Amino acid sequence: MKIYYNPRCKKSRAGLDYLSSRTNDFEIIDYLKTGLSKEDLEEILLKSNAKPVEIVRKQEEIFKKELKGRSFTNDEWIEIIVENPKLLQRPWVVTKHKAVLGDPAENLDVLFK
Repeated sequence: MKIYYNPRCKKSRAGLDYLSSRTNDFEIIDYLKTGLSKEDLEEILLKSNAKPVEIVRKQEEIFKKELKGRSFTNDEWIEIIVENPKLLQRPWVVTKHKAVLGDPAENLDVLFK
């Protein structure tokens, strides 16, 4: 199990705390430091059954100034998110078969049923 996490983000910290209360068997990935690979993002999308545009943080400055109102293909969105990982909603928890956005943190309960 992996959690894609930003330590400066209140929602990420809440998701990590919630996950820690359920298990200690996970890897923490500070994706703003390590980067986000195309493969990592594609795994999140596949396991969450989401489209790239659905996992974008629309309150980010880069979205508002450069992306809002424009149309991109899924592949283009993937490139945009990989190049600008701040755009990824967070935190994401990824298991062998599922990926869940931990906002709110209680969303992670589906991983423990």
